[in-house]
Amino acid sequence: MSEKSVLSRRSFMRTLGAASVAATSLPAFALQQAPAAGAAAPGGRRGGGRGAGAIGADGSDSVGSTDPDVVKISGNENPLGPSDAARWAIASTGALGGRYGGGVGIGGQPAALLSQEFSLKPGYVTLYSGSGGALDFALYTSLMNGKDLIVGEPSYEQGASAGAKMKVQVHRVPLTPTGAHDVKAMVAASSNIGAFYVCNPNNPTGTMTPKADIVWLVNNKPAGSVVIIDEAYHHFSPDESSIDLVGQDKDVIILRTFSKVYGMAGLRAGFFISRPDLHAKIKDLGNGAGTGISVPITTIAAATASMKDATLIPTRRKINADIRENVLEWMDKNNYSYYKGSQANFFQVDVKRPGREFSTNMRAEKVQIGRTWNAMPNYCRITVGTQPEMEKFKVAFKKCYEMAPLPASAHLDMPFVENPMELNRHLISYS
Repeated sequence: MSEKSVLSRRSFMRTLGAASVAATSLPAFALQQAPAAGAAAPGGRRGGGRGAGAIGADGSDSVGSTDPDVVKISGNENPLGPSDAARWAIASTGALGGRYGGGVGIGGQPAALLSQEFSLKPGYVTLYSGSGGALDFALYTSLMNGKDLIVGEPSYEQGASAGAKMKVQVHRVPLTPTGAHDVKAMVAASSNIGAFYVCNPNNPTGTMTPKADIVWLVNNKPAGSVVIIDEAYHHFSPDESSIDLVGQDKDVIILRTFSKVYGMAGLRAGFFISRPDLHAKIKDLGNGAGTGISVPITTIAAATASMKDATLIPTRRKINADIRENVLEWMDKNNYSYYKGSQANFFQVDVKRPGREFSTNMRAEKVQIGRTWNAMPNYCRITVGTQPEMEKFKVAFKKCYEMAPLPASAHLDMPFVENPMELNRHLISYS
């Protein structure tokens, strides 16, 4: 399960590039603390300070969130955490935390690396503190004209939430039988469209919309509208990205994050990828919007080191796929139903009863699973954890699946959500 360290001190300094001169002024112990090959990530035990628990309807931590015996497979986090290279970068740049990222010469490195990978011209990529804020900016600026928003159903609620905040009409178009966004139905949903939101792989189903369908959508959408593609989980999929459409100067915005395959959810880094004129709309909002100035220097260093580790994505993609398929094979053998075709680090399970009730049962067994969508009320989303965590999940799932349903008075009125930032989105989603 652990990864081998791939950087020596010398190669690490090359990884940090322009920051290397500054980094050499750090105390010697910082570089000496680089993790050994196969070392576990800090806080590897659940509840050991690595992440807060889910948030309940009242805003409080959910049951067992600080209990090290609780299996937390609810937030689509990566249990491997930051890579060895990223943790080394964090330790080695900590003393530079008194400076802004650009001030020590590494602020633009992650964007430059992505631009090089996809042959994008300068000005097409901005690094943000996570991709959530960047996604909101993409949605808000695309809906300022009051035109409609088109989203898949079910899909990640941030799209519909932004539409509600902008007071525009949101059209929810059901997915196809294979879990893809129905792009032809999306175009036909309204004659007054400002933006399309496509989560690919889709959250919560984990399913992919084929690249050919996205190309069709971009080529057949109404003039002046924008296609916003959320590729938060794309690194887990072997399918082709849509970033090349940005390079073709299409009306496309792509969002990417370091929270998933890179294991940096708590460090907050993500990309906004689009033509410069779409970037400019965000910068017009003022107050530093669109500049990425809020990304910490240590996060920038970790992101840069992660992107330069050529083994990270294929290694973690395989680890995730192997564990996911192991669990799904077990479910097949036991005749449990689940949503087919996930290429992400999560999947949807049909629990044959209200999903919120089932989540309550699972929490009592010290297994914290994901939430339920209104469009799929009897399904729960399950994050792929480590193999030992998923073995505990199997035991708890079997026990809870065979339980008698809870009385109506015991049902929760609201789902548990992954983090405080998402609570408002759920309040809108469930209203």
